[in-house]
Parts: sequence; structure tokens; C-alpha cells
Amino acid sequence: MTYGPYMQQSWESKVIDGVPDGLVVFDGVCVLCSGWVQFLLERDNADFFRFTPIQSRYGRALAQRLGIDPESPETNAVILGGRAYFKADSAIRALTHVPRWRWVRVFSIVPRRLRDWLYDRVARNRYRLFGRTESCMVPTPELMRRFVFDEGGANSERALP
Repeated sequence: MTYGPYMQQSWESKVIDGVPDGLVVFDGVCVLCSGWVQFLLERDNADFFRFTPIQSRYGRALAQRLGIDPESPETNAVILGGRAYFKADSAIRALTHVPRWRWVRVFSIVPRRLRDWLYDRVARNRYRLFGRTESCMVPTPELMRRFVFDEGGANSERALP
């Protein structure tokens, strides 16, 4: 079987250099995905996470580098410890950095195939079930520093490549 430029045989984690820990790549026009970002923002008291919508210049370039189709993203990603995690693993790994949500790591014992199958069912129907916006969410001025839109790392206190 051949795979196009954005099709991966596996969504297992992979090494990625030059991207800071805690960066979340997400579909900025997806109501569910934007809700996930809001969930993390409200609970991340340490300001560990930064966010980049796939629709931004930097998010698009990073999505392409990770093998995510920016025109039709089927997963979000979180960068932790120099690795990119996808699908259900991205949520499980991200939540291990959120107080009172670390218990979610117990779901790691569920086989990845099953976790990703469940993730895919929701992801494929996310616009129909939760909605879609015409543009990415606009962070409040106080949250703007947590979002990365440009290649040079604009709007981020941590340097990006």
C-alpha cells in the first residue's frame, strides 16, 4: 500500500527536533478542538502549554512536517520531550501535565489500536457533532502570549525555530 504525503501508516509518536515542549497543534476551526484548547488553558496553572492552530502559517508548516494534512487534519499533536504524540496519545500525554488529570494515563493500558479507533470515530464526525467555525478562535489579549502563529515564534515567550 502506498501512502500520500500526509498519510501515515502509523500514528505512533515520533522524534521531532527544534520544537519546544508543550506545543499543541490543533484544528482551529473545529469547535471540539478549540474546546480542548480552552480546557487546557483553564487548567494549566504553570503556563506549560503553547498552542498553534493548523490554519496559522507556523501550524500549517509544523502539521506538514508531522505528516498531518493541514487541509483535512485527522489528528492533533502535542510535543513533549522531543517527541510528537498523536490521536488519543496526544490527549493522554497532555493530561499528564495537568493537575488532577494525571489519572488519565491509566488509559494507556488500552491497546493503541482501540484508543485510535475510538478517537477516529469522534474525529471524523467532529464538525457534524460539535460544529465548525469560519475562522480560528481569537484568544483574549492575556492569553495571546500562549499562542504561536508565525514561524519565528511570534506571540510566544519560548523560542521556536
